[in-house]
Amino acid sequence: MLNCFTTPRGRTWMWILILALGIAMEAVALFFQYQLDYGPCVLCVHIRAWVFAIILVALVGLFSNSCQIAQRFSSVLFLGAAIGMLERAYVTLGIERGFIDGACTLDSGFPDWLPLDKWSATIFEPWEACGYTPELLFGITMAEGLVALAVLLVMAALLMLVGSFKKA
Repeated sequence: MLNCFTTPRGRTWMWILILALGIAMEAVALFFQYQLDYGPCVLCVHIRAWVFAIILVALVGLFSNSCQIAQRFSSVLFLGAAIGMLERAYVTLGIERGFIDGACTLDSGFPDWLPLDKWSATIFEPWEACGYTPELLFGITMAEGLVALAVLLVMAALLMLVGSFKKA
């Protein structure tokens, strides 16, 4: 089973899959924002930033496939970004369901050295307060879907990290 995580060809396909998933997630978010008029909250914007980080890491992993150290480093970064996304998605779900008491401001919370909301306001500017995410399919809300996807990404990142230490 770990062959797709240990061989260079398998890793290439995994990075392509992760890259495609990240781009698809950003596209769905922008579709909901600009076509269906569901503005993002600050937590949703943070999740978008983590997804963008996953896209960048997938690109690095894809183009450094022949270097084992770079693959390990990419896998560690992928794991960190997936965990960051999972944490933000869990908080979003918790606020939506009421098992986490909290509220969001419209301040993006990005650091001064990385003002994504200023650099690309069309993607990273929060429009609404937290507390509600739209329904996707079959009664699943966006927060529930994001938690499920983030869990899958964390598992994939762990497998890729373990696979980077195995011999092909």
